[in-house]
This record gives sequence, structure tokens and C-alpha cells, in this order.
Amino acid sequence: MTTHEAPAVPTASVADVPATDDRDPAEAVTAMVDHVLALAGTWTAWDGTPAHVDDRVYTPHKAVRRVADHLVDHLAEMEARLVGERPLPDHWHASATTTPADLAPFTPEDLDEARSRLTRLARIWSNRLSVLTEEQLDRSPGEGWTFRQLAFHLTGSTYYADAVGDLGGTS
Repeated sequence: MTTHEAPAVPTASVADVPATDDRDPAEAVTAMVDHVLALAGTWTAWDGTPAHVDDRVYTPHKAVRRVADHLVDHLAEMEARLVGERPLPDHWHASATTTPADLAPFTPEDLDEARSRLTRLARIWSNRLSVLTEEQLDRSPGEGWTFRQLAFHLTGSTYYADAVGDLGGTS
């Protein structure tokens, strides 16, 4: 499940609960961002043709936007739940919408911005997850997936970058 209206109250079936494994959840999130940024390093070669994957359209800017939004959305959910608040429902347009900004050329400066933004978000996630106990990771407060499951759910954000793919450029 890559988009949902109320992240604190998934209505998905048991089959949609994110699978976890023995990786440290902080390292899993960081590895996802590293994967996205490795692909993004090739996107300055983008010729402006959007990638059509499944029933959606993807571009370098859209991939970065979706990964960042996903990290922010679930970070806000986790922080709210940790202090006993009900998370705000999300109102992201998600990948169904392609904005005019998504269609802009992806420049070396855009790559620098993406690296700064996503690296910082990964660091915030890593710092937060690393201070949680195993019990806090697996018995998270409030409604919704455990924090371990949230972290592993985020690893699916590679989908957006993989949709654009390796464009062969290097920056």
C-alpha cells in the first residue's frame, strides 16, 4: 500500500501489512534512500519523456517528491502517535497527480537538492528509530502499523525511483 487517506488507521487486509525482516529498520530506511539517490544520480540525463508505469506517469521530480512526501507523512504519523495524538489524515495527491513542476528538467542543482532533502529525512528516521526499544518498535502506541512495519513500508518507496529507472547519466 503506497498511499492511504489516514495513515494511523490502515483499513487494509492482513495481506497488506508490511512484511519485516531481520534488518535494522533504521538501516532499511537509509538503504531505501541510498537506492533512490543512486538512481537520481542518473536523472540529469532525463530527456523529458515521462515513464508510464502501471497506470501512472513518473518523472525524476515526481519520484523525489513522492519519496520525500512518504517519509514526511509517516514521520508525522510516528511522532504524533509517540506523544499520544491522533495523526492528521493525509491529503497528498500521491502518484495519481503529475504536477507541472514534476515535468521540469532535472538539473544538477535539482539533484543536489534531492540529495540534501532525502539524506536529511533518512537521518531523521534513522535517529528516531535507533532510540526506540524493540518493544516500542513492535508494540507502537495508537492505531496502525507498528513503527517497525512503518519503516519497512517506506522501503517500498523505491518503486517511484525504479519507475524512472537508471537513465545512464552520472552526476
